[in-house]
Amino acid sequence: MALALSEKAVEKVNELKRAQDLGDNVFLRMGVKGGGCSGMSYSLEFDTEKGPHDKEFDIDGVKVVCDKKSYLYLTGTTLDYVMQGLTGGFTFVNPQAKSTCGCGTSFSA
Repeated sequence: MALALSEKAVEKVNELKRAQDLGDNVFLRMGVKGGGCSGMSYSLEFDTEKGPHDKEFDIDGVKVVCDKKSYLYLTGTTLDYVMQGLTGGFTFVNPQAKSTCGCGTSFSA
């Protein structure tokens, strides 16, 4: 299994890259860190440096990188972008998460 981005997430990532005037060498880094109300929290950022064990994906033209440890928790995950009222944000649809927190950025595996 790999990582996936919804059509809306691809559009938003490309929009953010254009708005911040980021070049082609910039990729989206998806990851997991310890902490958060459920034990693990998602991380999402633009980056330019790859580690020797990073996994790389090209998803509809978006370069996505994930470190090896995070990939164990994120395999099969889809990154989506959801609008709720006047605000929007990225959400992780992770089939491996046993429980999630109401904040949407924390989970337990």
